[in-house]
Amino acid sequence: MVRIQDDLFESVNGEWIAETEIPADKPRIGSFDQLVIDIEDTLMSDFKDLEPEASDDAPFKAFLQFYHQAGDFETRDRNAVTPAQPFVERIEALDWSSFSESLKELTLEGYPVPFTFSVQPDMKNTLTHALYFSAPGLILPDTTYYAEAHPNKAELLKVYREMLAKLLPKFGYSAAEASRIIDETLAFDALLVPVVNTSEENARYADLYRPQKWQAFTKAIQTVPITQLVSELIQTTPEFVITEEIRFYEQFNQIINADNWQLIKSWMLANQVLSFSSYLSDEYRQIGGEFSRALSGVEKARAQDKHAYDLATSTFSQVVGLYYGQKYFGNEAKQDVLRMTQKMIAVYKERLTANDWLTKETIDKAILKLNKLEPMIGFPDRLPEIYHQFSVKSELSLLENADAISQIRIAEHYAKYTKPVDRKEWHMPAHMVNAYFSPTSNQIVFPAAILQAPFYSIEQSTSANYGGIGAVIAHEISHAFDNNGALFDEYGNMNNWWTDADKAAFEAKQAAMIEEFDGLEIFDRKVNGKLIVSENIADNGGMNAALTAAKTEADVDLKAFFMQWAEIWRIKVRQEYGQMLLSVDVHAPGKLRANIQPQNFEEFYQTFAVESSDGMYRKPENRVIIW
Repeated sequence: MVRIQDDLFESVNGEWIAETEIPADKPRIGSFDQLVIDIEDTLMSDFKDLEPEASDDAPFKAFLQFYHQAGDFETRDRNAVTPAQPFVERIEALDWSSFSESLKELTLEGYPVPFTFSVQPDMKNTLTHALYFSAPGLILPDTTYYAEAHPNKAELLKVYREMLAKLLPKFGYSAAEASRIIDETLAFDALLVPVVNTSEENARYADLYRPQKWQAFTKAIQTVPITQLVSELIQTTPEFVITEEIRFYEQFNQIINADNWQLIKSWMLANQVLSFSSYLSDEYRQIGGEFSRALSGVEKARAQDKHAYDLATSTFSQVVGLYYGQKYFGNEAKQDVLRMTQKMIAVYKERLTANDWLTKETIDKAILKLNKLEPMIGFPDRLPEIYHQFSVKSELSLLENADAISQIRIAEHYAKYTKPVDRKEWHMPAHMVNAYFSPTSNQIVFPAAILQAPFYSIEQSTSANYGGIGAVIAHEISHAFDNNGALFDEYGNMNNWWTDADKAAFEAKQAAMIEEFDGLEIFDRKVNGKLIVSENIADNGGMNAALTAAKTEADVDLKAFFMQWAEIWRIKVRQEYGQMLLSVDVHAPGKLRANIQPQNFEEFYQTFAVESSDGMYRKPENRVIIW
């Protein structure tokens, strides 16, 4: 039996790990994942007997129609690749000139274009939208996978090649033609590797705010008609464009040009063919998922009924979320979680007031930000209007209906540019087991799905709830003061509200948090402390605030608190998936989240009588506490 003093994670979760198998169609299983599976089972049971005709709610009726169509594999298998043929033929008919002339249509119709314009809140003025410019994604998870010494690079690219070699002939390409398209796709991908952002760069999202005046931007981009494209997409001329990937912007003309057209065209074909994998025959679906399964170590594709559920609930996410929230989330739980949230905010204010490394000027600004922080709990008050525009027509194929819905989404996305930001919009549906902090609106959001055991239960002790959902709530509050969130003010605008001395002190604490995790070994790889520092700051602050709150309750039980913390991070992960997450995920692996943060708090040592010879011991001078 592993002692808590030596390994909190293993002591609490060891028996569960030994007895639990990762489902064959999943890369991992853990507290979050088990809730996802339970909700999936509940909703699939609900939807099984619901007929679209019986619903007088138009968006929910459209969801049921789409769900039934997604699960109709008899029709999907009979149609084979026929519904996708026109899309492939459209790309095949393009040359460089017609590609340049039809960029607007290609973009609005959802074709893969080798650069992206997106509309998001302006970080410096979050009531309005701005235009962002970025590069396309890579084939492999991130730039680190392209290093010649990377042990997975060759095998993964081999799987990718073999997958496309099976799919392309279904559209009439010979083996030789398919091989050429794959070679050219990989060649274009290789051009992108040096110029796209690394995962570490993307993790510092405030640093990506690089506005370019419109005149300078259009002067720099010379190989495609950018001025015409943008004016057609957003129906106006922007003052500036935010270039999130500066190396891609600077090298754009050397990569996106007529000389590289054949590589670009093959890349578009490959991406278009792969994008169909969820909507065509079962054979196509199985083949089209080979690369992603190899990437995460998943043994087999999702069963047909679960695939249909995945497809329909992702397409109609907020419709399903509203159904789930209204049916399964009670007001008693909402009020209790709101009470805990308000208590966490109060604790934060107290801790800030007593802070001994910040000046009063910065403390006052931080408390002002907390006063403006808006909690959103359970599910939204209304369904976003766009879902009322979705329709599913029986005479169309699944792919055609999905494409029509996609085009509505794309059009609505660009139409946002001239409209004010909807600060009440939820960016997660209520049935999603997760939570988030929005830096540009200063909101913390807790969907209904996460507000249940093991994270939260009215039946659990207060200490257990603080070790679970309390720490999660305080984690999201802490994101307002992590290395990224701290750059935004009480209105969500990127605005430096720190004194120079306080900012330097905070950066020193960030460096200590980076050092605490950097180089730790797990999944036969080393942890990148810089990549995960924002989430570690949030975990650290979240545990501290939750611990402080738990100690104010009459029934305080810190053993229950720390053990619940370890339980919510319990997880069993396939090796390949764990290695991939170490390259791209801004969160530390679950075992490290469970074990490292408690080592920073004296209460952990006192509660479990941890001594210097124990595995969980950390010297006092090496313990990190920020908030």
